[in-house]
Formats: sequence, structure tokens, C-alpha cells
Amino acid sequence: MKKPISATIDRKLIDWINSQLKDNLKYRNKSHLVEVAIRTLKKEEESKR
Repeated sequence: MKKPISATIDRKLIDWINSQLKDNLKYRNKSHLVEVAIRTLKKEEESKR
């Protein structure tokens, strides 16, 4: 089950996020992009152990 969250993000990162969403090929929406980013970070952290 997915749960909504809230985050405060730097304006430059928001601009980058919006640029990534323009083509609609890689990410469905902002939530999808954030979820992919967090999963990627989680995998990187787990591989360091």
C-alpha cells in the first residue's frame, strides 16, 4: 500500500524534476520520479554494506 508524504525541495531540484517529466517517457509523474530516486539510493546504500 502506498502512502502520501510531503517534502520541501530546493527550487533548482524542482526545476530539474519538471524537466525530467516533460517527455513523459521515463517517469509517469513527480511521485514516480521520487519513488525511483529513493529506491535507487536504497540499493546503493545496501550495496555498500
